[in-house]
Amino acid sequence: MTSDGLIRASFRDPSGFLFTQEGTLYRQVNRSYQDDYDLLMRSGLYERLVKSKKLIPHQEVDLTFPAAPEAYRVIQPERVDFISYPYEWCFSQLKDAALLTLSIQKTALKHGLCLKDASAYNIQFQQGRPILIDTLSFTTYREGEPWMAYRQFCQHFLGPLALIVYGDVRLSQLLRIHIDGLPLDLTSKLLPWHTHLRFGLLTHIHLHAKAQKIYADKPDQAQRQVRKRTVSKVGLQGLVDSLNRAVENLRWEPKDPGWSHYYGTTNYSPGAFEQKIQIVRSFLARVQPGRVWDLGANTGVFSRLASEMGILTLSTDFDEAVVEKNYREMRQKQETHLLPLVLDLANPSPAIGWLNEERDSFLDRGPADAVMALALIHHLAIGNNVPLSGLAEFFSRLGGWLIVEFIPKEDSQVERLLASRKDIFSNYTQEGFEQAFCQSFMIRESIPIQGSQRILYLMEKRSPSDPP
Repeated sequence: MTSDGLIRASFRDPSGFLFTQEGTLYRQVNRSYQDDYDLLMRSGLYERLVKSKKLIPHQEVDLTFPAAPEAYRVIQPERVDFISYPYEWCFSQLKDAALLTLSIQKTALKHGLCLKDASAYNIQFQQGRPILIDTLSFTTYREGEPWMAYRQFCQHFLGPLALIVYGDVRLSQLLRIHIDGLPLDLTSKLLPWHTHLRFGLLTHIHLHAKAQKIYADKPDQAQRQVRKRTVSKVGLQGLVDSLNRAVENLRWEPKDPGWSHYYGTTNYSPGAFEQKIQIVRSFLARVQPGRVWDLGANTGVFSRLASEMGILTLSTDFDEAVVEKNYREMRQKQETHLLPLVLDLANPSPAIGWLNEERDSFLDRGPADAVMALALIHHLAIGNNVPLSGLAEFFSRLGGWLIVEFIPKEDSQVERLLASRKDIFSNYTQEGFEQAFCQSFMIRESIPIQGSQRILYLMEKRSPSDPP
């Protein structure tokens, strides 16, 4: 197996790694992890977690050539539909991932194991719920040992959640910079003083950060303290319960609705809005995509046209408030084909981490079969000064089909964008839009929306052999 098949995101774990072979995803279990893996499988923990849909299932396979000679087992895990990252999650997604991690740790202790990792990147959202994807996160529990993943949990989950609640929701984007979780001293400084009065935050953030600072310049003394420290199993369970209460007590309600009331303030008449729904639904039925990315989806009204047809649908928006609302609705309805995410299209998630390959960029996680860009073009072209030709190129990289809406300058929503700035967008016309997009796409159908000057298009990406 060449290095081309290795998955960069799993290179840090000496217990094993992910790789692909002929398009199939595998995970190698190294001999160094043999005892822990065998205990996981025979203790009943694996079966219990898979049955409750908390751990991704796998099957053991017999590969003639493993990825590396130190292999003990090779397993084939179930593939996740779309890999997302903590800085793309809304508050409730991060909170649900935190609670799942603690629930798994509590269950693992009952089976003689514990989590050696509490990374948010080990959690993904599959079929509408969070799930642990790292089978090698477990290690044998040894009486008296403290939880080695405690700090990691606080940095990846508790700290960012507290900053959203007591600071600003935009502080969650610090996770894009700190790939190993937010440093506790930074979190402690950013939190307001009154959070010292919250027992969970005082204990797990402020005092935790202070202890780290005390021993930062005394590594030998810190190691001696760790070796001397013993924590009973009851004490470890108490720690997990304390963290669980701290997370449960964190609640966030968006103060500024932002675009969350968008559908109540558009200039669509009820008939026009219903016509738009029918057009989009007909386009989806015509294309029959397996995966749809709805960009600038707001609360996901049109995303659900796709997901309710059984199409795996990514529903993104830059506004945390609308993504939060979208996710809560998804969770309440138990929808299994929808994934809401926070994404700024003018600054989409980049490739980060070691060699800029540890976490893929948003574009590298594509393409989708179809992309929807409804009431979006004017925000990017006028609000962000992106040329129409640049938008066409961007969408052509994301998917084969495009369902896109053009809203002219005469529309009140565009007038609102232009109210406080000079109109330098001479090419922003229907003719200019079609000319720019026809460089990358072929227009298969265009339908005006009644009672407005808005137009919905169905476009197909050009192939190199297509005539200009």
